[in-house]
Amino acid sequence: MEQTENLGFESKQVHSGYFEDEYGSAVVPIYQTSTFRFRDADHGAACFAGKDKGYIYTRIANPTIKALEDNISQLEGGFGGIATSSGMAAATTLYMALLGKDQHIISTDAIYGPARRVIENHFSRFGVQYSYVDTSDTDNIIKSLRKKSRVLYIETPSNPTMNLTDLGKCSEIAREYGLILVVDNTFCSPYLQNPFAFGADVVFHSVTKFINGHADVVGGIIVTRTEELYKKIRPVMVTMGCCMDPHQAYMVLRGVKTLSIRIERAQQNAMQIAMFLQNHPKIAWIKYPGLESHPHFELAKKQMRGFGSMLSFGLKGGYEAGKKLMNSVRLSTLAVSLGGIETLIQHPASMTHASVPRDEKLKAGITDDLVRYSVGIENINDLINDLNQALATV
Repeated sequence: MEQTENLGFESKQVHSGYFEDEYGSAVVPIYQTSTFRFRDADHGAACFAGKDKGYIYTRIANPTIKALEDNISQLEGGFGGIATSSGMAAATTLYMALLGKDQHIISTDAIYGPARRVIENHFSRFGVQYSYVDTSDTDNIIKSLRKKSRVLYIETPSNPTMNLTDLGKCSEIAREYGLILVVDNTFCSPYLQNPFAFGADVVFHSVTKFINGHADVVGGIIVTRTEELYKKIRPVMVTMGCCMDPHQAYMVLRGVKTLSIRIERAQQNAMQIAMFLQNHPKIAWIKYPGLESHPHFELAKKQMRGFGSMLSFGLKGGYEAGKKLMNSVRLSTLAVSLGGIETLIQHPASMTHASVPRDEKLKAGITDDLVRYSVGIENINDLINDLNQALATV
């Protein structure tokens, strides 16, 4: 396949990264091998010296994995991709590559719980400093700056509070103060948001979520804006052994081909569900970027191509009411994760963010009544009927 940079998104998601093998396979084959045969000793030496682009060992590189890396890199508009075994492997690789002793990271407070706890519980043991703040108010970032601040780590929309952070303003701050701007783009995927267009340096995803989209693969990917950052980060992933498996990569390549179709259907459903919930007498509040009541509605229109399929809400009656709701749904699945073809419902305070201390959860807006709802592609009437009958039990 020729270069796909000038194609539309839907064409890129199908064709980017594809390469022709000797048998003319219509899809990228699974190169399920740990090691690769050299033509001769000189070829092996040239590969290890970097003079030949041949493959050596799957932990270092693999054709199936490379196809996925090229695909997502083109969808994001970056220099190069680095696939990892999980979303947390991607986050940990970035922390290891970009932070050192006594250096400081400023991060969105309401990020994925383990991505926060690995800094607080583990990297802190080696001297890494951190500040978790509400980055939807970029003044909080300025106030948190220190002499050794090195990384600005943003998740927008935030997980699970659905607050948005202005990527353009964050880029200005990063340039002025010499920070590396890292954006977790999992909630949007490249289809809804391209942080590089607003000045980000690194974008990463848990491809477990929207990019794969079928709740059958765990994986992550990092995309860098520049070759310099790529060469800084990739060796860390290789040395740490955070590599993706070829079969994982094949599954994600299969999933990404329908990314735009899945998201369009899911976000159409999400808008109708959000409108249903905002008018329901048992709902105390709702956060969905597509509602004009959302505090960052105008920003969502500016930096996102659509409003996505993630929403959070609280019930009158608090946690016990939310627990009753989750135990009463029949079509929605009570499970963590998000971004799949099926609708998922969960309670962040006791599940995905249980490891975050209670006072820190409340400070980040992760209240006991918060229910996170990942809307799938099911029939919209069935989803609304399911919520309606569950709410009737509350």
